[in-house]
Amino acid sequence: MRKIFLFFIPAVLALSVLTGCGGYNKILKASDYGTKYSLAKNLYVEGRFTTCSSVLEECVVMLHGTSQGEESMFLLASCYFNLEDYLSASQYFQNCFTRYPNSLYSESSLFMTGKSLFRDMPDPRLDATSTNNAISALQRFVETYPQSQYRAEAEEMIFDMYDRLAEKEKRTAELYYNMGLYMGNNYRASIIVAQNALKDYPYTKYREDLSALILRAKFQMAQESVISKKDERYRDAIDEYYAFQNEFPESKYLREAERIFRISTRNINDTEELIED
Repeated sequence: MRKIFLFFIPAVLALSVLTGCGGYNKILKASDYGTKYSLAKNLYVEGRFTTCSSVLEECVVMLHGTSQGEESMFLLASCYFNLEDYLSASQYFQNCFTRYPNSLYSESSLFMTGKSLFRDMPDPRLDATSTNNAISALQRFVETYPQSQYRAEAEEMIFDMYDRLAEKEKRTAELYYNMGLYMGNNYRASIIVAQNALKDYPYTKYREDLSALILRAKFQMAQESVISKKDERYRDAIDEYYAFQNEFPESKYLREAERIFRISTRNINDTEELIED
């Protein structure tokens, strides 16, 4: 990550004052922010991001509105990113883009806003808010810079987050399925959650798992229905089987799906005989 940022830093950065702590401390206390900023860039190149961020926190305020204002804020955001303080990084990258939307750093700032939020994202099974914020930021980047060199990486992160959200929905649907008829028809709830996940995340890698779960839940609901509803629900399971087989002809769940089809077909015939009798 550091190499990406170094592209934007002027080549001549050396300061002789870095050879001693006395000179370093003297510059920190000085009121010359041009010299302080030069020191900060040296610290960045050396990978001393904690110290660098402390110096830059002062510089970004005093250099705002100058030719160095944008670069100092971008470097400060980059420091926090390298320190893995991704929330602070996202805030400074966002500020950099907002204050300087048509500049040298605008594209990278907007991209890094989303990437920082992506890195800061907790397990979406606990809270999907951060995931949705990161998706929104990266989608905004792709829409704003459709030809960007970072587009492929941005889209990869978006799809990764969609999969995480889809996994969360899959776990919820599985929970409902495992609850069965406990305190209500949880099979129906399982079907609804899985169907909504497929609608919201149509390209998720969990599409096959969710589709198999819908088939399984429809079949189980038919199995445990009263006689008057069995025929309709078995037919629904059969329709689901055909849709599943058509989309996933080589599925790892195909043997289970075919078993569901056979039992459903047989039970429809049995139900019709019971009704005729």
